[in-house]
Amino acid sequence: MSFKVTFIGAGSIGFTRGLLRDLLSVPEFAGIEVAFTDINRHNLDMVTDLCQRDIDENGLSIRIQATTDRREALRGAKYVLCTIRVGGLEAFATDVDIPLKYGVDQCVGDTLCAGGIMYGQRGIAVMLDICKDIREVADKDVLLLNYANPMAMLTWACNRYGGVRTIGLCHGVQHGHRQIAEAYGLKQTEVDIICAGINHQTWYVQIRHNGEDLTQGLLEAFENHPEFSRTEKVRIDMLRRFGYYSTESNGHLSEYVPWYRKRPNEIKEWIDLGSWINGETGGYLRVCTEGRNWFETDFPNWMKEPAMTYAPENRGQEHGSYIIEGLETGRVYRGHFNVVNNGVIANLPDDAIVEAPGYADGNGISMPLVGELPLGPAAVCNASISVQRLAVEAAVHGDDRLLRQAFMMDPLVGAVCNPKEIWQMVDEMLAAQEQWLPQYGAAIAAAKERLAAGNLIPTRSYEGAARLKVKTVEEMRQDRDAANRNAAEADKGKDRAAAAQS
Repeated sequence: MSFKVTFIGAGSIGFTRGLLRDLLSVPEFAGIEVAFTDINRHNLDMVTDLCQRDIDENGLSIRIQATTDRREALRGAKYVLCTIRVGGLEAFATDVDIPLKYGVDQCVGDTLCAGGIMYGQRGIAVMLDICKDIREVADKDVLLLNYANPMAMLTWACNRYGGVRTIGLCHGVQHGHRQIAEAYGLKQTEVDIICAGINHQTWYVQIRHNGEDLTQGLLEAFENHPEFSRTEKVRIDMLRRFGYYSTESNGHLSEYVPWYRKRPNEIKEWIDLGSWINGETGGYLRVCTEGRNWFETDFPNWMKEPAMTYAPENRGQEHGSYIIEGLETGRVYRGHFNVVNNGVIANLPDDAIVEAPGYADGNGISMPLVGELPLGPAAVCNASISVQRLAVEAAVHGDDRLLRQAFMMDPLVGAVCNPKEIWQMVDEMLAAQEQWLPQYGAAIAAAKERLAAGNLIPTRSYEGAARLKVKTVEEMRQDRDAANRNAAEADKGKDRAAAAQS
């Protein structure tokens, strides 16, 4: 088989190398074309060198086309994998630090809440440019597989305004699936699940083992588990009160709802600092910073270590390669995909991006009808969808009034801040992120004038309820294996030992 796959944001070592391994582990794909593109030439060169070494060591004749010219990389592409982080770690830091001045304490800040909303503003502007290039130079039947966050917002914008068929992909369902199996003392392959909702707020509405329904016993299983009872307190409490387990980690989920991070003195009751993913303030920013610093420093050693082996047994659980395999070979793949709803989940809006079970095979991508979510989980999702819709429209049209309304409607921001504080916070974030927000020129100029005029609402210098310091490279050298895993993994919560702060 011969077709072209393009990786946008290929300088992301965590995603690119693993996704390429998964793809080239399919025997029929030994002769495909691969293109890498990134705006950072240095990162692109490092990842290309490492991946080309893997390809060569596996005896394949593929030569990676690596270029900072996005249109050249996209020319003729049938599949596009997108893993961009617009603004990089510099912008990410403002997503976390500015809201802290107003008491908004986030663990991640890449999906919802203040950080996720602003991340969407930066990302949507770029994604629409990417879509324009795809329409103009890629294969006419191109499929965009988006891994970039905020998943729902970016996928929404690409489908509604970008004119490119886009599927959003995430590993949250697989992660929770493993947990549920472990809570019951079973293997993941022994447990069948159906998840439905929106990205990072998808609910395990059906859990079965040998035909037996396990959904009703899940709360007791988690409460009695020696690790999860300590590390997943938010998810267990949501399970207790809403009746269903949610896909995303304790730290992620805690910032999507109004109840667990609004009072600083209560936050530590709901989190665990054994791993960032359990709720650490700015935890994802920390491990991403550590991962990037380590890869930059230790890269020469990575080139000396054994290459990845391309084999079916070494494939990861990311959906992308399996979808392409299904579409190209006709083999059936079942996963959970982020798509425009259009009735898949009956009591969520049709225009929303939902995450639900889907199939990829020679007939294309098929999404069975789920029906209605239980009322409580649907209400949680609908609150987030309202924020997403406002944020998408704000980003597309450069409308800062809609942006401020998205902040006001956000569950955690609204629980912590009053309207005047939200208005000033948005001014600060617009001004701080000016270089990545071309659609907000007039709004940013006005925000800067207000900030310069004085008479501002007092804010505080606040590190958050549970902030840990970024490890130095010297500190990371004390456990090279953990540092390597952190830098190499796309799912930085997959390995708790790697994410733990020693």
